[in-house]
Amino acid sequence: MNVVRKINDVTQGEVYATIDRLIDNLVNIKDESGKFLLRLEDGRVIDTKGWNDWEWTHGVGLYGLLKYWQLTGKQEPLDIAIKWFRDRLAAGTPTKNVNTVAAFLTGAYLVEVAGERPIVPYLDVWAEWIMRDMPRTTENGLQHIVFNSENPQQLWDDTLMMSVLPLAKIGLLLNRPAYVEEAKRQFMLHIKYLADRETGLWFHGWTFEGRHHFAKARWARGNSWVTIAIPEFIELLDLQPGDATREFLIETLKAQVDALVKYQREDGLWCTLIDDPTSYGEASAAAGFAFGILKAVRKGYIDASYLDSGLKAVKGVLANIGEDGELHNVSFGTPVFDTLQGYKDIALTSMPYGQAMAMLALCEFSTLFI
Repeated sequence: MNVVRKINDVTQGEVYATIDRLIDNLVNIKDESGKFLLRLEDGRVIDTKGWNDWEWTHGVGLYGLLKYWQLTGKQEPLDIAIKWFRDRLAAGTPTKNVNTVAAFLTGAYLVEVAGERPIVPYLDVWAEWIMRDMPRTTENGLQHIVFNSENPQQLWDDTLMMSVLPLAKIGLLLNRPAYVEEAKRQFMLHIKYLADRETGLWFHGWTFEGRHHFAKARWARGNSWVTIAIPEFIELLDLQPGDATREFLIETLKAQVDALVKYQREDGLWCTLIDDPTSYGEASAAAGFAFGILKAVRKGYIDASYLDSGLKAVKGVLANIGEDGELHNVSFGTPVFDTLQGYKDIALTSMPYGQAMAMLALCEFSTLFI
């Protein structure tokens, strides 16, 4: 008689059922109070919580759907992503910025795997905007421009996930090597200014105006974008052992993960300020760390001694998913603050990226059953 295999006390079927609940919650999140709407000076209102709008929150959400389809071949997550693009393109694209680019990482895959040819002109125009017209910092970094602020001369670790990965994928799809090389350069530049030499963790932001790291926040979700992006980038570009970019990225990732292991809490989470135990535990970051650590182990970028930390993080994520599929203890969108208290004061609420980051973690965890 076959015994149903369990890892972390759950079966593969239970993990898939949890992902299905996460998706249901993702597409049905609503901001009933209006508290989390982004109200712009020109009168536009961006719904960062609900599914039917266009921000980085939705870009990450789409990527979670894509990963689940890649893992299982289930049609529903792919159909949801395709419908989102068709609806949003019909409604009209938003202002171009670092965060609104994020959706095109999944958009490029939908062209490739689902034949969504109408997305191609948007990939072309938006990638060219990144290459030629996007505001730049000193040393030609991608300035972290967002809907409500140009953030002049600022580099944020979020940019690697939101704009650099999409640029690389579009470059591969459209056969434009210059995009890929620019993506590599942006990784190097962000490492130069955001990786903390003392701890191996990353600071949230850097400004060339005054040349400082603001509050020197080693913010958990910002760090998790790095833990996700580095393994994804190495795999996306198929960087081979011995390649200088690959080796440099792996060394950077390992330094970060070594620090993460030291700061992980007993419940599997990390504090929203990783090195400040008085700050609250934050589940979306834990999901990002779980994904990146488990994937890096699976791909051989780091050794198997880190597996326990990844599994512990998955357990912490599962413990924070409610029966309705909501990932709890997710911090709302967070700017770079001048004080550490600013990070501690960010509200906790359900968000599309939280749902998707949990999906990423559980999808990667599911590969252990294969």
